[in-house]
Amino acid sequence: IELEMPTVNLDGDVAVLATVPSVVQSLESCAVTWQKLISTVLKQQLRKVPQGHGPFAEIELWRDKNATLSALTEQTKLPEVQKVLKILQQAESKCVGDLQTVLSDLKNYHVEALDNVKFLSSLERHLQNLAHGPGSDVVLNTIPSLLNALRMVWVMSRHYNKEERMVPLMERIAWQISKRVCEVVDVHTLFVEDTAAAKKKITEGKSILEQWKKCYFITCAQVEESGSERYWKFDLKCLFEKTDYMTAICQDLHDVLQVTEELYNVFIPELTTVTENPKGIDALLREVNGLISPMKELRFDPFNIARARAWKSVLRGFREEASVENVKQIFVQNLEDPPLYKNHPPVAGAISWSRSLLHRIKHTIIRFQEVEELLTSEHGKKVKQIYLKVAKKMKEYEDEKYKEWRESTEQMLPLLLKHNLLTVVPQESVTTKKSICFSVNFSPILQEIITETKSMEQLGLAVPEMARYVALQEDKYLRYKIRLTKMLDHYHKLMGTLNEAETKLLDDHIQELLRIFKSGHKRLTWSSLGIGEFIVQYTQAIGKLESLVHQIHNISEDISSKLLFIESANLFKFPLSKNGDELPEAEAFFEYIKFERAKDVEPLVRKYSEIPPLLIEVEGRVANTKTGKSPKLTSYYAYWEKRIYQVLTQLIVKNLQAFNAAVLANVPLLQIKAVLSVPEITFEPTASETDKMTAQSIQDCLEVTKHFLRWMHGTCIECPPQHVREDEVVTFSFYSDVSQSPLMIEQAVLVTQNVHQVLASLSKYVNQWNRYDLLWKTDKGTELERLAAQQPACVTFDEQLQFYMKMAQEVTQQPLIKDEQFIRLQLAPLALSVQENAKGWMTSLGKLLHESAREKLVRLQEEIQV
Repeated sequence: IELEMPTVNLDGDVAVLATVPSVVQSLESCAVTWQKLISTVLKQQLRKVPQGHGPFAEIELWRDKNATLSALTEQTKLPEVQKVLKILQQAESKCVGDLQTVLSDLKNYHVEALDNVKFLSSLERHLQNLAHGPGSDVVLNTIPSLLNALRMVWVMSRHYNKEERMVPLMERIAWQISKRVCEVVDVHTLFVEDTAAAKKKITEGKSILEQWKKCYFITCAQVEESGSERYWKFDLKCLFEKTDYMTAICQDLHDVLQVTEELYNVFIPELTTVTENPKGIDALLREVNGLISPMKELRFDPFNIARARAWKSVLRGFREEASVENVKQIFVQNLEDPPLYKNHPPVAGAISWSRSLLHRIKHTIIRFQEVEELLTSEHGKKVKQIYLKVAKKMKEYEDEKYKEWRESTEQMLPLLLKHNLLTVVPQESVTTKKSICFSVNFSPILQEIITETKSMEQLGLAVPEMARYVALQEDKYLRYKIRLTKMLDHYHKLMGTLNEAETKLLDDHIQELLRIFKSGHKRLTWSSLGIGEFIVQYTQAIGKLESLVHQIHNISEDISSKLLFIESANLFKFPLSKNGDELPEAEAFFEYIKFERAKDVEPLVRKYSEIPPLLIEVEGRVANTKTGKSPKLTSYYAYWEKRIYQVLTQLIVKNLQAFNAAVLANVPLLQIKAVLSVPEITFEPTASETDKMTAQSIQDCLEVTKHFLRWMHGTCIECPPQHVREDEVVTFSFYSDVSQSPLMIEQAVLVTQNVHQVLASLSKYVNQWNRYDLLWKTDKGTELERLAAQQPACVTFDEQLQFYMKMAQEVTQQPLIKDEQFIRLQLAPLALSVQENAKGWMTSLGKLLHESAREKLVRLQEEIQV
């Protein structure tokens, strides 16, 4: 790639050449050609990708890029090119900007390629050892050095310090490691060569794969410990999915060779002494060799993760064939707790497991019988004895298990069928103590006997007649169990919706339902014929009770909504002050609250009066009367009266809490005045008057409960007024109860204390005005007589006048409003009084000065006349 040089003569000064139009035009054409050529080259280089899977392809890619970009960069440094740029810049050519842009891009890409070649070249020696090093030891020793070199590249390189560059490179290295292990562990020759040598190769290949992952994580830790802000948090699946899979395959291959070697060690020495039946020997040899023949004939690469399922199939077939020698150990180890197939019962499952083991060991002895000489050999006799001994133990194990099960079944089954359908759950095990709870009394042992019976028959074993009959009825028992369980769930759920008062209210209906239940847990058993009828009776009874419960709950919700309305009432509504409006005086503030409260009480009482008719409606549904005083509802009336008391208590407490919060909030709600009441500074209204108004407002709030009359005992009928004397009538309301509530008393005291503290704080603030108290506490007449007697000079009068004038001016600079939590203190009246007192002193001093001057003037006139 060569830059075409301009054909015009460039000898001469740049400034002169830049003024020649023909020269500039020719150079612009040349610059455009360069710009297009360099842009095309850069695009081509950016599109290039490594040609191959390994890391060498990436190194070659950057070397190729570097060579191309270096050649092009060197040409841009030629004197002719540099002079062309200067001339075009001097001529202020428009095309020079585009050319400089691509030259800048060229420089950046070239620097990147050069930097990448330098750092990737530092890895080349390690990669050569990885790909072509002699022996596995070289590869194992190379991996730590390679990872350390990669860490240095990560730290120092300006381009391979990003995940998008480093991860693809490490993927290529992982591919190279995988390729090297595939060369070491050649599956096609592995099962042909010596077993020990093959196992050694597999071990070496597995060590290389494990070394790669181990060193990676060590290097990750080193990167973090180095203090670098860029950690190796790469996608582990990209780096290790292939190598981890190959590690697992190496372990599989090693296991196959190990098992094969053990089988040869068992059988092959015996074959050397057997010569009379070569066909039998060959058959046995073929059987041993046949274990690994699928490995030799593989038509796929087991290291290919895409063929994982095919490899698992081959490996599973090998393991099943090779497991014969382990049968005895399996039987002995699992004798007490045999592994069961899914859904197999304990006894029949154990017998099935024992039989499967016996079948597997019998297959081996049959193969021995085909070669008679083997059974007569030392090893053959040993194998035969082992077989006979294990087979005998397995048969004894099966017979014992079966005998125990049959005896237990014949003894237990009649007893289990006599169990009642239901059982009462002990009270300690339930969450509620307000009703009796039941559970289905279908023993798990009975279910197990049914399952065992069916499985025993499948095994060809005789079962007791009663057990066979029960097993045939399994579907019927399961249907009953499911229906009874749903029935009890329905009952418990319904009872769980009732509170204690509702449970007492519905006691007659609940007892009727329990009477039906009694036949289920006292009379009916699992062999009874009336189970279906029992379920029908229950369904009808629970339906009636459920309908009644729903009606009562609907009425309860209606009552609760009315109580919520009462509890949510606001008994301290404050006057709203708009922007710029003055806050109300304290007396007006509390009058407003009282007025609004009086308006709100009426709807509360109306809601309260709507509750007794609803309770009478409940009475009609439960007791079939509408008197409001049914004995059956005595506890239910008491429950709701207690709820009403709680609601009214909460009403007062919540309102006092809200009022207290308003007192403590830094939002003024009312105002009082600071005034001068000689000789003291005080509030208007006074602090004690404000305290009294607060206490009265709290009392008025509490007396709202007087409007809620109590019910007569055992009824929901309001108590009529009681005439104690001729002129005294007593009404029974919730006032006496709520007023004694500790919560209410605590809140009332708290509000009173907080209001008092606010007033005390304002009093302390006003005390600073006492520094002016000489204006009104000093006897003006006496002080002026004393001053006149001294016959002071005019300068003395001037000083006194200045003192009082400054005092009057100082007062005007004081803040006239002080907000203290919910009270705003108006200081203007006090300030005006202080100013007037100061001016009074100034006036009096002025009169005294006038009198003094007049007297002196008279004396002066008299002296002149004399």
